[in-house]
Amino acid sequence: MIKKLVIFGVGLIGGSLALALRQANYCQTIVGCSRNAAHLQTAVDLGVIDSFTLDPQEAVKDADMVLLAVPMGAMGKLLQQIKPALPADVILTDAGSTKGSIVAEVEQVFGAGYTRFVPGHPIAGREKSGVEAAIPDLYHNRRVILTPLPQTDAAALASVDAMWQVTGALVEQMPVDLHDRVLAATSHLPHLLAFSLVDTLLNMPQREDILRYAAGGFRDFTRIASSDPVMWRDICLTNKEAILGVIGDFQKNLGEFATMIDEQDGEALHSRMEKAKQARDNYIAYLENGKVA
Repeated sequence: MIKKLVIFGVGLIGGSLALALRQANYCQTIVGCSRNAAHLQTAVDLGVIDSFTLDPQEAVKDADMVLLAVPMGAMGKLLQQIKPALPADVILTDAGSTKGSIVAEVEQVFGAGYTRFVPGHPIAGREKSGVEAAIPDLYHNRRVILTPLPQTDAAALASVDAMWQVTGALVEQMPVDLHDRVLAATSHLPHLLAFSLVDTLLNMPQREDILRYAAGGFRDFTRIASSDPVMWRDICLTNKEAILGVIGDFQKNLGEFATMIDEQDGEALHSRMEKAKQARDNYIAYLENGKVA
């Protein structure tokens, strides 16, 4: 049980965690903190948090668990703000989509030997953002990746693991560098492609006709382009190397498709498409049945 959980950034991610923990009676009190009093009052009115403050140092007093669920670009400043008031035995964790950058910022503020930080990333979301979109079952059967460091305190790691288990999440551990490479390929690149496709179409002369007659495939593929631009801007900037690497791989592959089309190589096109179709069918079968088709 958590006596006092403090959530910085009570939006979809932090709010959904709060609702799940509240539903399980796992927290005695949940305090929210941000710069927006109206937003935090909405969180109180919706029963997501018990109370709030606009003062980061006031928020962390007597806390035993602190979750950083703010955009990646705001992490460093927030860490500096809370450091003077952070209890020595508090457990500090985050929900950021890139781990290398937050690890570096924690080490810069608290020192390389800081043991109470447990980096984490819940792989769940919706195209809607904000506390109004928070739901208690967002993490049910969804993966949460923890990326503990060599110096991470074992008890702190166990506490964060237990917290996410309460939400129904599937908790796994992964090295920081591997996490950032995997997420660049499976999450960050798809979001960039969706943003880029919509942006490309908006710059075409026939954009009105294109959007008017766009079918379900366009809607489904570009759904994630409705995600929070601030969050995704920061993810791109904080996972630069991994994202640029996977963009390079994608550009190379897309160029090969362009060559096959230009050369009217139907056999090669069919072979490549069939291979991709089979891989995705196997992936869907694994998600639905727990085994590869």
